Amino acid sequence: MRIVDSVIMRRLDETAIKKYGIPGLVLMENAGRGVAQIVKRDFDGGCRGDSVNRPILGDPLDLPYKNKRISIFAGKGNNGGDGFVAARHLSNMGFKVSVYLLANPKEVKGDAKTNLDIWEKMGGETKSIVSAKDIEKYKSAILHSALIVDAIFGTGLSAEVDGIHRNVIELINGINKPVVAVDVPSGLDASNGRVLGCCVKAAVTAAMAIAKIGIFVYPGADYAGRVEIVDIGMPQQLLEDEKILWELLDKEGIKKILKPRKENSHKGSYGHVFVLAGSAGKTGAAAMTSCGAMRSGAGLVSLGIPKSLNPIMEQKLTEVMTLPLAESSSGILAYEAFEDILSFAVDKEALVLGPGLTTHESVRKLVINLISRSPIPLVVDADGINCLAQDVKVFKKAKAHIVITPHPGEMARLAGMTTKDVQADRIGIASRFARENKVIVVLKGARTVIAEASGKVFINPTGNPGMATAGTGDVLAGMIGGFIAQGYSPIDAANMAVYLHGMAGDEVAKKKGQIGMMATDILDVLPQTISSFY
Repeated sequence: MRIVDSVIMRRLDETAIKKYGIPGLVLMENAGRGVAQIVKRDFDGGCRGDSVNRPILGDPLDLPYKNKRISIFAGKGNNGGDGFVAARHLSNMGFKVSVYLLANPKEVKGDAKTNLDIWEKMGGETKSIVSAKDIEKYKSAILHSALIVDAIFGTGLSAEVDGIHRNVIELINGINKPVVAVDVPSGLDASNGRVLGCCVKAAVTAAMAIAKIGIFVYPGADYAGRVEIVDIGMPQQLLEDEKILWELLDKEGIKKILKPRKENSHKGSYGHVFVLAGSAGKTGAAAMTSCGAMRSGAGLVSLGIPKSLNPIMEQKLTEVMTLPLAESSSGILAYEAFEDILSFAVDKEALVLGPGLTTHESVRKLVINLISRSPIPLVVDADGINCLAQDVKVFKKAKAHIVITPHPGEMARLAGMTTKDVQADRIGIASRFARENKVIVVLKGARTVIAEASGKVFINPTGNPGMATAGTGDVLAGMIGGFIAQGYSPIDAANMAVYLHGMAGDEVAKKKGQIGMMATDILDVLPQTISSFY
């Protein structure tokens, strides 16, 4: 599903109006009516539960909302205009509606002004809130609202929220009523999910025409609740514009990529993955990576391992072949193994490099040379990434496609910044690094970001906090290698692996809970997770 930032959304609106001749009033009418329909559907019968600030599932409410008061908070711009339209339709549906305008009525212009006038001509009352005194004046009525509609700010907000707007948002969040946000929760940066000082916490976000990036990435995702797309009559050609670079991965998209197995096939039909991983004390990483490749459907997997560890891994990994390699006196891979590794890799389909290797100088030298000389696509993870922190320029020397799978700390080391910096702009940093270094970046974490050199960015919605445990990243790296080996393009392999990895984790969470989840639990459910797509 395509998603956009505030700049692209502004361009889409302008194009719809100027090129296609769709009046802004029409778009606003469709938007406000869509909000009203969501309110009627979800809240006219109700929602059971002990928490209102969470996604609404459409269950019946304990008490009907009809004939109870809905408070609509509107700003002076077009987002407020959507709110005025919603007020009119909700009133016609039989709801008691109060509109609170966070501005002087004279400040409302254009299409928003037209709809404010219509609202008032049909007898609707607009109460202006421009001071703390106004809040106190209307506070009792607001507290007795059954539902809030947030139409304060739109997608163009970029400055910190302060003054009366901040006071109103804090009031909304403090009264423990369900909130429907128009387009994005007010106080949220629509482009990156950053909270601009304070933000409305919504139960439902009604996104106009196409969803915005900020409601799918954290912290924004914590404020959006369930996301609904409202059809406002935007031409479909606009929404399919190739200049839209962002997508939210979804089951339908993954289903289009996955290929069924042919009846007349054998293990050689599904590729051979070469895993280079592990050291003394870190054999688990090697095992998880290898099994991730197997569970994703690779026909053959070979694990390159320091020779002293080979007897252990031969017993631990029944289905995985092993390749004993030269090691140092401390039991880690030695650079002397380089030519053997390169020779072995020649007829394989993918090389997964890094988990548990350590960052010893001999390993670092080995990794750098493999990046520049490998004849097959590489998936670089964990210690493989850490070995490159001071040598990122080597990516530009690569002969084959490269996928890197950093967590935020590893990404920070690669990009020469802090983990906090990375987390503040996950999409931007992953995208810039991918473009500058001609690699695919899989920036792991809540809502994993997959960025490719073309500028295309994918965001993954699957997964849960239970997956924040040792070994899950190793499984993911192996899965990416496994899909590449089966003939999928590196970007499709990365997207499929990330989505299915998270989906498998969600399945484990349903059956066993999040706490105590282990990477092996994910491995166990991967086959049935993949099978659910056929």
